[in-house]
Amino acid sequence: MTSWAMARLAKVWFLAGMISAVGLATLAPDLGRSGGPLHADTVAEVGIFAVFFLHGVGLTPDKLRAGATRWKVHVFVQLFTFVVFPLLGLALRAAGGGLVPPHLMLGFFFLCALPSTISSSVALTALARGNVVAAMFNATLSSVLGVVLTPLLVSVAAGVSGELSIAVAIRKVVVLLLVPLAIGQLLRPLAGAAFARHRHLTGRFDRLVVLVIVWVAFCDSVLAGLWTRYGAATIAMTAAVAALLLAIVLTLTRRVARLLRFEVEDEIAAVFCGSKKALATGVPMAKALFGAHPGLGVIVLPIMFYHQLQLFVCSVLAERYARRR
Repeated sequence: MTSWAMARLAKVWFLAGMISAVGLATLAPDLGRSGGPLHADTVAEVGIFAVFFLHGVGLTPDKLRAGATRWKVHVFVQLFTFVVFPLLGLALRAAGGGLVPPHLMLGFFFLCALPSTISSSVALTALARGNVVAAMFNATLSSVLGVVLTPLLVSVAAGVSGELSIAVAIRKVVVLLLVPLAIGQLLRPLAGAAFARHRHLTGRFDRLVVLVIVWVAFCDSVLAGLWTRYGAATIAMTAAVAALLLAIVLTLTRRVARLLRFEVEDEIAAVFCGSKKALATGVPMAKALFGAHPGLGVIVLPIMFYHQLQLFVCSVLAERYARRR
């Protein structure tokens, strides 16, 4: 009985860790907040740096070239991020215009116009044993394009404009992704053999980093009033619509990727990069685009909920992908 319980626990520990991270963030959000006493945000960034360093050590030049030249995956992800998502936002506005409050509806379209995430998209692709290089390329490209395309889409749909800096997006990409990947590649001749012997530990480390990312994100959102600042009806409506939107996008990305006969590694990168939206980019963008808008708190509510849902659901999905032969 004990051995059965231990085997079962080994299979579900990641899901249990996700639930525990959400519960701990709800009960003690100050503990893991950005800049908090444990400096969990810094720990998460160091973990992300380490993840990409390890994958830099493990990636052969052939894999790097193959990932960078997957042009079908690149086109797929950017079309989903900046075309399919905004069209879903317009469809949502047409279908629920009389039911969803105007500020909340604007927030959902703003969510649909945002770029993909950087760190979590690539971390989840790595966890799922997908095409890490393609994920890095698309997450980076999406973040840079979003500096221009997100304000353009929002201004066309809602008549809102603002100024955003591309330097911040580029600096984060370089520091968190490209630098550790380059260092790992440089050290590959020295550390490649040791990495190959302990490759199984990389997957466990990826999972731990994802758990820290989820914990920090939930702590920040709880302190921002995720559960207390808004009425129960608004929270329930936002959660329901965000969940519906995530389910539609995950279904579409997986089915279209399979219709296009993507290899499973490319499908993973396409699904995780094409369905994710960036909270870290979204909140500063919202402040720049909407300024002193009286409904700013409600406008950013959809991305707060969607971000938490996508982390939780995509982490479980990545775990399922990782268990394939």
